[in-house]
Amino acid sequence: MTKRKKKRGKKSSSKKLQSEILKLFKENPKKRLNPRQIGKRLTIDNNADSIQYALDKMVDSGKLKAHENFKYQLKSRAAAGNPLETYEGYVDMTRSGAAFIVCEGVENDIYVSANHLNTALNGDRVKVGVWRNPKRGRAEGEVLEVLQRSVEHFLGTINLSSNYGFVVPDRMNIPFDVFVSPKNAKGAKDGDKVVVKVVNWINTKARNPEGVVTTVLGKQGGSDIEMKAILINNGFNLEFSEEVMAEANDLRDEIPVQEINIRRDMREVPTMTIDPVDAKDFDDALSFQYLENGNLEIGVHIADVSHYVKPGSALDKEAFERSTSVYLVDRVLPMLPENLSNKLCSLRPNEDKCTFSAVFEFDKSDKLVSRWFGKTVTHSNRRFTYEEAQAGIESGKGDFAKELRKLNGLAKKLRKERFNTGSIDFDSEEVRFRLDEDGVPIEVYVKDRFDAHLLVEDFMLLANREVATYIHQRGQEQEIPFVYRIHDEPDPDKVAELARFARQLGFDMNVGSPEEIAKSYNRMTKAAQKDPSVALLQPIAIRTMSKAAYSSDNIGHYGLGFDYYTHFTSPIRRYSDVLVHRILERNIDGKTLRMKKSALEEQCQHISSQERRAMSAERESIKYKQAEYMEKHIGDVFEGRVSGIIDFGIFIELADSKCEGMVPFDSTNERFEIAESRLSAKGKKSGKVYKMGDVVQVTIKEVDLSRRRIDMEFA
Repeated sequence: MTKRKKKRGKKSSSKKLQSEILKLFKENPKKRLNPRQIGKRLTIDNNADSIQYALDKMVDSGKLKAHENFKYQLKSRAAAGNPLETYEGYVDMTRSGAAFIVCEGVENDIYVSANHLNTALNGDRVKVGVWRNPKRGRAEGEVLEVLQRSVEHFLGTINLSSNYGFVVPDRMNIPFDVFVSPKNAKGAKDGDKVVVKVVNWINTKARNPEGVVTTVLGKQGGSDIEMKAILINNGFNLEFSEEVMAEANDLRDEIPVQEINIRRDMREVPTMTIDPVDAKDFDDALSFQYLENGNLEIGVHIADVSHYVKPGSALDKEAFERSTSVYLVDRVLPMLPENLSNKLCSLRPNEDKCTFSAVFEFDKSDKLVSRWFGKTVTHSNRRFTYEEAQAGIESGKGDFAKELRKLNGLAKKLRKERFNTGSIDFDSEEVRFRLDEDGVPIEVYVKDRFDAHLLVEDFMLLANREVATYIHQRGQEQEIPFVYRIHDEPDPDKVAELARFARQLGFDMNVGSPEEIAKSYNRMTKAAQKDPSVALLQPIAIRTMSKAAYSSDNIGHYGLGFDYYTHFTSPIRRYSDVLVHRILERNIDGKTLRMKKSALEEQCQHISSQERRAMSAERESIKYKQAEYMEKHIGDVFEGRVSGIIDFGIFIELADSKCEGMVPFDSTNERFEIAESRLSAKGKKSGKVYKMGDVVQVTIKEVDLSRRRIDMEFA
């Protein structure tokens, strides 16, 4: 038999060929096809070169996108002719490389597969096209345009040849390498850890972003590089630009007489700071004096950063971009250069300083009777550590001992009033480290909380609340747009799940209303002091809470029980407080100024995003240092408590260091049956039952620093 020839079509012109190819891809929007496959499916007589030419034209016009191995795919659902709604939002990327786009005003986040992210990365602000997926019953989309990059610097390993180089990012969910020309490698050697800045996101020939090396860190390994990696991977630059440093270094410490003359001079009022022993940036001070009428005047004095950092300056732009200082275990990455954060603005002892103050008058019954806000000049007479202040409170001896005791008594009354009106007391434990000269942990412990800590905290809360209340009252007839610190009520479903979990541990919660939930959380805190198993509920309870954020739309602060709240007291380390100072200054002494609310809200969203990044970096550094500490204790036995149970293991939190590791089930030589509640696991062979809160002895088996993972086995 003779083979029958496949019937071929006529040759098509380039324009018609492109139309046929587009039609093919519209019918197969998810397919990736090469020129040979396209030629077969279209049954045309055009040769491979003409098909390739048509494909190149369609890539240039944005209809198709090219992949490796000469494969092509429809670029977007829009190109396929599907109707799209478009929104703007922020990328929340998952570990798999896919993402959800969080859009204001859209109830459900929009799912975007990794193939449709269009180079967008976690935290980027994007324009997203949305369609409904009838099979999945959810909104899906694709990134049409990246509006604002959250990160342009990446840490990775550089691979160099004589003609080209690539930086392979450390972060697992970065779906590309960055092309670097050897002339832009800044002297890095093959295999070095480097920081690369992307200067061209899409290179149409190489299909990789192009970058330049900004910092060479050297060969991989070591705690210092890991800490820097945490900062860079969370989007924080390690260094200030030359322009920013020049502005900061040009500022002078002397306060001109004419500046003092336009401020309230409070240098003669006894004033003190109370901070950690290793603090260098002193944001706040407290003053104390009795007035002629017998009332007590307490001044909360805050570094006047806005006096030095002017809107539109390089310093201001950089401070806004960073939005916060980042506190890792072994270092601080400041929001402002050292000349400002540790010198000019820091309320160091025995130095005159420009301050912005909230001054409160209390009557003889300790009732707040008046408040005043304004620019001041102050002079700190004494710098206390928390330990020194606590010693004065307890003994009644030493500098300012009488004043400290009075302040402490007043703070306790403010605290009691706050809890009576709905404030929640999450007394969570804070892990601290003692490091050797190389930054390696030699001790991990839980920070003590003294009355001195709470004293400072309560007066800062008072100032923040009263500033927000004042602005609200000033804007009752016509709103004065402002930066509020807001905290929404907890998620009802999460709270209900927590209540069921708590009941099985013997702790009953009333979750009938937000007020009852707050009372239940406070009862939980008290019960946790006596029952360690209840203490395990507290981290879960915290996760039921909404995240606090900055917003120009005030909804109150649920966790504190305040109707109006802001951040006024830490402008050296928070840009939100700088904004608050500027707005407050323009709305006192009979002045009124209203910012454009939409522009202020955009700033609030950026500051909130940067705060979340900083918190993520801080948590990562703690996990790394805990793993680094336990690496030196492999084979040692510790006491801990069962803190979680999942399908493949049991989590154990060590009693003294609060380091958490896992006993994998595959290391126990038996299978375990996990209770539906996940409160217990029973060995099928031994019958041994492990319950949440059980005290156990474990041996440190293995530590993986790169994954921050501690593997244990039952001792």
